[in-house]
Amino acid sequence: MRILIVEDEEALGSGLKYNFEQEGYEVVLAGDGQTALDHFEHDKQPFDLVIMDLMLPGMSGYEACEAIRVIDNDVPILVLSARTLSEDKAQAFDCGTDQYMTKPFVLPELLARVRNLIERHGSARRRRADGNATARSKSTVFRFGIGENEVVVDFETFEVSSAGKMHQLTTMELDLLRYFIENEGKVLSRGEILEHVWREPSDVTTRSIDNFVMRLRKVIEPNPSEPSHIVSVRGTGYRFLAKPEAANPNGNTS
Repeated sequence: MRILIVEDEEALGSGLKYNFEQEGYEVVLAGDGQTALDHFEHDKQPFDLVIMDLMLPGMSGYEACEAIRVIDNDVPILVLSARTLSEDKAQAFDCGTDQYMTKPFVLPELLARVRNLIERHGSARRRRADGNATARSKSTVFRFGIGENEVVVDFETFEVSSAGKMHQLTTMELDLLRYFIENEGKVLSRGEILEHVWREPSDVTTRSIDNFVMRLRKVIEPNPSEPSHIVSVRGTGYRFLAKPEAANPNGNTS
């Protein structure tokens, strides 16, 4: 497994590289965002995960995440930053980050999160690589919506077709959408979503979940400002409706 660590603090970067190599990972260390992008564009071997600092010289970590997402939209990105404000976390998630950890951190927790992200993402990447040789099961595709507003979710390719446009989801966006679909019609609290989608202690907050939902709405909703599939349940969380016309929202939709 191959990891890209983007960290301008040389001692910390070298320490992370050493510890991950002791765990059996191949590690590439970049001291700034542009160097990280050069590796993505020119390395022959793909990366299985990125660990990204936010306060970098020249190009910020936010900008680097956005640029990486243009090149590779589904590689897991874990931000490791001294920034602790909720606004910083929200911006990082908006840039395509999957998880966020603050410094100082505990190494065993970082190692556990990296293993979790790589394991969840690795099998999907391997299946996509073999997709031309093996037909995909119908169960990997989920359809909802009607007519020109039909949405088709392909869990194998991380692709969502909506209103004639194709979108590529990140690992966490797909996991969140899968959780909504698997619990269609149920009211899901933000606490339940944290427990079942992120699965482990995380700096993800309820506000971060709201940001992820907003991103999904931009992809699947005919009108994101008036959502009909992922609806808000005031004071609780969210409810997914594959056929909103058949449900009675009772004033819960927002």
